[in-house]
Amino acid sequence: MNEPRYKIGAALPSSRLEEHLEWIIADQRDLEIQDPVDLKILDGDWHAATHRIRTMLTGYTGRLGVHGPFDGLQLASFDPKVRAVATERLLQGLDFAAEIGASHMVVHSPWLTLGHHFVPTSPYYGIDTTIRRAHATLEAVVRRAEEVKCTLVIENIFDLHTEPWIALVRSFDSTFVRASIDIGHAYCMHRIGGASADAFVREAGPYLAHVHVQDTDGLSDRHWAPGDGEINFFALFEALESLEQTPRLLLELHDYSRVRHGANVLGGMGLVR
Repeated sequence: MNEPRYKIGAALPSSRLEEHLEWIIADQRDLEIQDPVDLKILDGDWHAATHRIRTMLTGYTGRLGVHGPFDGLQLASFDPKVRAVATERLLQGLDFAAEIGASHMVVHSPWLTLGHHFVPTSPYYGIDTTIRRAHATLEAVVRRAEEVKCTLVIENIFDLHTEPWIALVRSFDSTFVRASIDIGHAYCMHRIGGASADAFVREAGPYLAHVHVQDTDGLSDRHWAPGDGEINFFALFEALESLEQTPRLLLELHDYSRVRHGANVLGGMGLVR
C-alpha cells in the first residue's frame, strides 16, 4: 500500500501551539497561526507575540501561514470607509505574517450571502460589482503580499456557488492570490443546494493552495474533528488526488485538544499521514 500523498497539519493560536509542537516539527507539518484573528493581539504588543512564536518554532522548516483578521470586515462594502478599515486590518495581518516568516494568509470571501441556489451567477446579480469592490479593498494588500512573499488564500464562507469565488481569485492575475477551501463551510452550503467540497476542489483546480479540514453535520459551522460529522472524506481526497500541486492541509477545529484525534481518524482511513 502506497503512503498517502497528503501530510496533515493544524491551524492553532500560539497559546495552544506548545501542546502540538513536537508532532508538528517531527514531520514538518503545515502550520497556521491564528493569532491575527484576535484584534486585541493586533492592537497590542503583537511584536512580542511574533518573537515568542519564532522562538517556539526553532527547527521548524514546514509551510507556515497565518489566518488573517475577518470579524466584522467587509471586503466588498459599498462604503469606502468600511473598505478602508478592512484594508488596514489585513495589512496588519500581513505585517504579523512577515515577522514570523509566514508564506500564506487566509482572507475570507466577500460572498457572505448569495441568495437562492437557483439564482444564476451573472453580472445582473452584482457579481462584477462585488469583485470590483473587493479589488478596491485588496489592492494595497495584494501589493504588500507580493513584497513579503506571502500568498493571500481566499476562503469560501457562505458561497453557494464556486464560480464567483474562483472568478475573484483569477481576477487578480497574481501568483500571490490563490484559493482556500473550508470543507465544513462547503458542506453546510451544500445542504441547501450549493456545491460540495469536492466540487470546490475540482473547480479551483490549479488555483487551490490551502484547505481547512473539519467535520460537521451541516446544521452549523461545527469545526468538529473528522469522523464526528457527516462529511464524505473519501470524495474530498479523491478530488485532492487529481491536483498537480499539493495544497496546504490544516485541521481547523474548535476543540484544539482533538487535533491529533482528527489526524489519526484520517490516517486510519488511509487518506493522510
